[in-house]
Amino acid sequence: MKIVVAPDSFKGNLTALEVANLIEKGIRRVYPKAKIVKTPMADGGEGTVRSLVDATKGRIIRKEVTGPLGKRVKASYGILGDGKTAIIEMASASGLPLVPKKKRNPLLTTTYGTGELIKAALDRGCRKIIVGIGGSATVDGGAGMAQALGAKLLDKRGREISFGGGALGNLEEISVSELDERIKKTKVLVASDVDNPLTGAKGAARVYAPQKGATPSMVKRLEKNLKRYASIIKRDLKKDIKNVPGTGAAGGLGAGLIAFLDARIRLGVDIVIETIGLEKNLKDTDLVITGEGKMDSQTIYGKTPIGVAKLAKKHNIPVVAIVGEVDEGVEVVYKHGIDGIMATTPYPMTSTQAIKKSSQLIPNASDRLMRLIKIRVD
Repeated sequence: MKIVVAPDSFKGNLTALEVANLIEKGIRRVYPKAKIVKTPMADGGEGTVRSLVDATKGRIIRKEVTGPLGKRVKASYGILGDGKTAIIEMASASGLPLVPKKKRNPLLTTTYGTGELIKAALDRGCRKIIVGIGGSATVDGGAGMAQALGAKLLDKRGREISFGGGALGNLEEISVSELDERIKKTKVLVASDVDNPLTGAKGAARVYAPQKGATPSMVKRLEKNLKRYASIIKRDLKKDIKNVPGTGAAGGLGAGLIAFLDARIRLGVDIVIETIGLEKNLKDTDLVITGEGKMDSQTIYGKTPIGVAKLAKKHNIPVVAIVGEVDEGVEVVYKHGIDGIMATTPYPMTSTQAIKKSSQLIPNASDRLMRLIKIRVD
């Protein structure tokens, strides 16, 4: 029997590779001679760097950069096994957890540190860069990121505007004459699972700014500033990004990456599947086991298990998910390629208890799953 094990991380607990190792442990109890191919997965959000680095035998690079509030923070990014592809989680440099709750203010927070990570990857010779853009503390449209890479965002006096979404109200002109030349030779992919436009009712300011500390008056100001930003980008860079799906992700960082780096936005799980080369591992496979920490009705929106299941179904391979928690509405996943679900918790327990016991619970769930399969196979 050949089994491909392709789970996401269990967020805040185990990396995708750790989950895959524990699933393998349970499989071996029942099928000790099975051929098991472990492929750590992710969907572009938290854990994507680690998953891709683990899957490709790459490495993590640590770097001090400018944090959301302008102070130096310790961040990291990955270089994949090919030595030419970088994977960056913008949250590492510009994420909401880096800002204390009392100081959260998207009028002030910047994506400058994310730009510094991109520059660091360029300095190491990477010419393909994947940027995961979830969990931001910012609504600056990626302006800070562009500034870090040499773009000039100028006010009416020809001076560089300051950091934050509030400063976009002072923007009069954009110049890319000093933008890092290496960008022209670099392919940039944006991993995102949202399709919000930059502005409007579903835009970056109205939907996401309140989560980052914005009051209603701040939201109105940010919306006005992002519209101004989009119009100046259209005039000076000849790119109309205001209504492009996904440009509102991460406080408009999606817009900035498209406008300044010619990036393409794609579902994060699709980028991961392609980068890892999951499809080639599916040849002659009898079963795919995927998983995530919590499976519910939202899983069908760009999450790892569904991306894995859709690919497996192209090859008529059954797919089972091992998950830490099953929540309301989970039945919808059966319409999207998941054939069965095995929860790790065999009896009622709190999330804290489940996390503490995960090194036992996951192999045990995998063991139970394989014994059920064994009934059919044998």
